[in-house]
Amino acid sequence: MALLRTDRRGDRRRGRSAHDNHAPACRHLATRDPVLRGLIARIGPCRLTPRRHHFATLCDSIIAQQLSTRVAEVIFDRFAGLYPQRRPTPQAVVQTPLPRLHSVGLSGQKARYLKDLAAGFLDGRIRPSRLPRQSNEEIIEALVSIHGVGRWTAEMFLIFSLNRSDVLPVDDLGIKKAIQRWYGLRALPSPAKIRAIGSPWHPYESIASWYLWRSLHLQG
Repeated sequence: MALLRTDRRGDRRRGRSAHDNHAPACRHLATRDPVLRGLIARIGPCRLTPRRHHFATLCDSIIAQQLSTRVAEVIFDRFAGLYPQRRPTPQAVVQTPLPRLHSVGLSGQKARYLKDLAAGFLDGRIRPSRLPRQSNEEIIEALVSIHGVGRWTAEMFLIFSLNRSDVLPVDDLGIKKAIQRWYGLRALPSPAKIRAIGSPWHPYESIASWYLWRSLHLQG
């Protein structure tokens, strides 16, 4: 869950001063689902806040694919360090030679993915100014046109960067494990089972998902 890792890192940067902007969602979830009511009580306020730097967030997600959290953090930090104020931009990444990207630990494939992502921001496949007006599915369609970006990555972007409230990532392993644990299932749930369990959460599936991810660290 690369973007959950980014979310935790953001919490450290902001400290504990982040305001809970999700009280209505939490009340809805607590009323509709007793399991989530218990998790919300244990975990506390939802600290999901928008990420302004959409390009860097997507770079982070691509870099983190199939890597441990620690390795992904190291490589992303090295990658960010290539750019002024540690902030990669599409223009800068397009102009970065592949050997320089390889020098920070990026595989050839991931370096090419980052190049295509940067090109997508520059050629109009992804237009940040349009995002507020686009539906979830329109944004997912645009993002998956980029090499190295699949539906899961697009869903994480919707949740953690745009804070869309109604995204349910049914293929996420962490969500599956949390639902299996807290809902007393013998096996990991199928996407259809997750949708059935999550139907009462609408329109706050993203907030429910955030609590389920956080619940993976709870004892007992």
